[in-house]
Amino acid sequence: MSEPRVEPDDVRHVAQLARVSLAGEDVEAFTEQFADILDHFETLDEVPDVDADADLVNVLRTDEVHEGLSQEEALRNAAETEDGYFVGPNVS
Repeated sequence: MSEPRVEPDDVRHVAQLARVSLAGEDVEAFTEQFADILDHFETLDEVPDVDADADLVNVLRTDEVHEGLSQEEALRNAAETEDGYFVGPNVS
């Protein structure tokens, strides 16, 4: 772990990029948390590489076509429909 730890200026920079405002105590807390996260990544670097097994085969089942619902069946339990479509709340 010869790399320098995370500095508060690094945290402020990341917060600015994310458009998040941080109070002074938040900067200190996040500085420690970011350093801990980077330490975890360094631990992952110690995991040995594993060669891929070339003998692996696709174990998924083949697709089977089934008849779906008719429009009437799909809309049967809808609280509200309009012109053959579901009606939901406005999102704004």
